[in-house]
Amino acid sequence: MGAAGNWIQIRFTASRQPGSYHRAVQVHLIDGTYELFRHYFALPEHVNGAGQEVGATRGVVGSVLSLLEAGATHVAVATDHVVESFRNELYDGYKTGEGIEEALHSQFGVLEQALEAAGVRVWAMVEHEADDGLASGAALAAADERVERVLICTPDKDLAQCVEGRRVVQLDRRKGEVRDAKGVEQKFGVPPASIPDYLALVGDSADGFPGLPGWGAKSAAAVLARYGHLDAIPESADDWDVKPRAAAKLAATLATRRDDALLFRTLATLVRDVGGLGDVDGLEWRGPTAAFEELCRETLEAPALAARAREIARTRPAGDSA
Repeated sequence: MGAAGNWIQIRFTASRQPGSYHRAVQVHLIDGTYELFRHYFALPEHVNGAGQEVGATRGVVGSVLSLLEAGATHVAVATDHVVESFRNELYDGYKTGEGIEEALHSQFGVLEQALEAAGVRVWAMVEHEADDGLASGAALAAADERVERVLICTPDKDLAQCVEGRRVVQLDRRKGEVRDAKGVEQKFGVPPASIPDYLALVGDSADGFPGLPGWGAKSAAAVLARYGHLDAIPESADDWDVKPRAAAKLAATLATRRDDALLFRTLATLVRDVGGLGDVDGLEWRGPTAAFEELCRETLEAPALAARAREIARTRPAGDSA
């Protein structure tokens, strides 16, 4: 375990050996929106000749190429093509695109175009969110018996609900650490299946819903570790088998705000059946498209990215790419 005991340190290995992928496919699912934000605030700006800011896009494309260089074979990137989703119709306070800097927001479409040109499968979400795309992609991949492991590449706590044993895990690429089901429970105090209930109680500021007053991480973990889901928590604290601090007050709050809690759980629950994602075979990287070199030269002004993609494709073992 890592220093905090929540993550398992791993050394990345190639997703499969030549000719053996039917036995050991590893699928990497990347949160493109998270990566775009992360690189936007970490990298210097770069305005191309057309006046388009592309610095973060160049960073994300380079990061995905690094994953391919390390041996990844089956990769998809989910993005928020539109920041708003069906959840905004359920709750007025849910996150929107308001306040996102234009230099960042303008790169959403550019990133999708660049990744598609690089030959990477892109799931651009409109009615749903990137997290829903990742959750659905994880379910799709896990249902394929050829898949040895699904790595959801984001530290976002929402995606912890999708973790299954050691086969569907979260990967924090920045730290090089993986969180499996045991790690989720050590981190949050509840198993993956209880994460939506946990977030309903404690809230999620990133998504814009507050949780219930008085409920914090420790109390939510203690109660949900015993009862699993909101529906199973007795209304009166007198009937609780666990006694967190201020249990009577917490029970009263949940009793009077149960509708809110159930709504927040709905907001926190990821959709796992988004359509149109294709199949596992469609996630295999087969090299950049013919358009990638021009895009790198004219739009990203980073021809070295095109050269890297060509080299990765050239050095792939026979059978690893088309």
